[in-house]
Amino acid sequence: MYDRRRSKRDLGDLRERLLSGARGRVLELGVGAGANFPYYRSDVELTAVDFSPAMIEKATAANDRRYGLNAFFIAGDVEELAFPEHFYDTVVSTLSLCAYRNPAKVLSHANRWCKPEGRVLLLEHGLSSSKAIAFFQKTLDPAAYRFLGCHHNRDIFGLVQASPLRIEKAERHMAGMVHVLWCRPSC
Repeated sequence: MYDRRRSKRDLGDLRERLLSGARGRVLELGVGAGANFPYYRSDVELTAVDFSPAMIEKATAANDRRYGLNAFFIAGDVEELAFPEHFYDTVVSTLSLCAYRNPAKVLSHANRWCKPEGRVLLLEHGLSSSKAIAFFQKTLDPAAYRFLGCHHNRDIFGLVQASPLRIEKAERHMAGMVHVLWCRPSC
């Protein structure tokens, strides 16, 4: 499924606009099968993390076969990993905050791992701004989490606002369920 998404370039226009700002040392949280690889500049130094060793294998294979990014892959839980403070120029998370037990902790990590002049780039799905859709998301969330492994009822914008990150620009798409956020760390 994830390989097909990468090939189809799901949310490609949003990924392209967001990731055009990724520069230098890039830390991608929840890399999955590498759906963002087509949108990175060829000169980035990518550290790609995912909790699933199978996803890391798929991402590594995709990079080796097709993209050739200067990338280092880590299988590990972002909530438990340690990286040097203020080391990365860009921290990226796309469609992964839904899966973490503690997304606030992940956002705090992103803030700490990003250089003060760096950027944290987020493309996340969450609770819709439509009350009717939000009702169904909340109602169906236990089943969605059980079968898909992600929460559909998270208030992404609220989580980011409550984090140490400073939102520079924010957009909502698809009935307000998809959030695109350009942030700066508050170091």
